Amino acid sequence: MRRVGQLIAHGLLRSRVGVALLLAAVVLGVVGVAKIFSDSAGAQPGLDGAPDQPILTVSATVANDGLASPEPTPSPKVSPGTAVPASVAEAFGQAWVNHQDVTAEDWYAGLLPHCTETLAKKLAGVDPAGVPADSLTGDPVLIPYADQIVDATIRVDSGMLRLRLMAIDGRWLVDGIDWERG
Repeated sequence: MRRVGQLIAHGLLRSRVGVALLLAAVVLGVVGVAKIFSDSAGAQPGLDGAPDQPILTVSATVANDGLASPEPTPSPKVSPGTAVPASVAEAFGQAWVNHQDVTAEDWYAGLLPHCTETLAKKLAGVDPAGVPADSLTGDPVLIPYADQIVDATIRVDSGMLRLRLMAIDGRWLVDGIDWERG
């Protein structure tokens, strides 16, 4: 019997097919033994070790499980003696819609006191006839993003004027302009 086992083992190990069959038998043996010794009493189909109930991501007993103290909304800083962002936005808006019966130079000069050098360069040479609004119809609404950056929206007769204001050297100036049809 021992001699037969040696011949079979020796013959199987010489071919690739034999080695593959031997490995398959070992794997099946290990899986079978694991099945026998595993706790299969009362096992249900599906994942083993899965929770019986859903995992809660919010405390069921605490009223507010969120951030303890949210960051306060930034408030724009204003240097003494300078205009507040809403005043600057309104003054710029008035100058922007004042494009009828004025020269391009006068229209541009009206914008300059309220805008940054960067925006002034972008607006240089703009034809005021292309301004899509004739009057402001609402007050500026401010959306602060930081203590030195504020967006302002102003309703105009043809939509919404959007301005980006920045505090530069303690003075609020318009640094960006956009318009959307309303």
